[in-house]
Amino acid sequence: MPAPRAAVESPCVAVFDLDGTLTWRDTLLPYLMGYVVRHPSHWLRLWRIIPAIIDYLTLHRDRGLLKSRVIRAVMGGDRRQQINAWSDAFVASLERRRAFRPTALAMLEAHRTAGDRLVLLSASPDLYVPRIGRLLGFERTLCTELEWRNADSAADRLDGALRTPNRRGEEKSKCLAWLRTQYLGLPLLAYGNSDSDLPHLGQADHGVLVNGNAKARRHAAASGIPVADWT
Repeated sequence: MPAPRAAVESPCVAVFDLDGTLTWRDTLLPYLMGYVVRHPSHWLRLWRIIPAIIDYLTLHRDRGLLKSRVIRAVMGGDRRQQINAWSDAFVASLERRRAFRPTALAMLEAHRTAGDRLVLLSASPDLYVPRIGRLLGFERTLCTELEWRNADSAADRLDGALRTPNRRGEEKSKCLAWLRTQYLGLPLLAYGNSDSDLPHLGQADHGVLVNGNAKARRHAAASGIPVADWT
């Protein structure tokens, strides 16, 4: 059974993180590795990930740039139709593999039943996150968006550069500030699972750290953010 729905005015805007909050674990790595398995010739591209990781560790520590370079290494230049086919298959497989936490789904339904507005907010890319949003019945999805080459043509191909900032950390706080302009007068309730989620959890009218590690729990306690465990 889920923990009780937070005692906030209803309706509210319930903002859910994806990886580790709604799901048991990260989604991007399985998505990319599944694409390589589906297209075996792409194994030869994976050497490009090594310099991207080295640069991240030694030069810039820019997670958005690392994400972009890894995605480009795996599927950069591929046609949208080909990528979309895998994205559809990947999202369909999440239910079969029971990738979503039952407590998280129950909490989502509790908010839906209460008439709350549902928003999915994730740093993972728009290659598949909006599909998850539709699958779970979110009315709005905000995630990291990627660039496409020749995006107005039928032969567009993935570029992989970030079209938006990487929606992590303070970028999620900016998203929450924007959501306030879209849902005037409604309180914001946010769920996230990591240390990097604490800024926007603290900005919400009520934020909850779920499934956080020990470090995130310590920081949440210091900030007065409640914690919960969803199974």
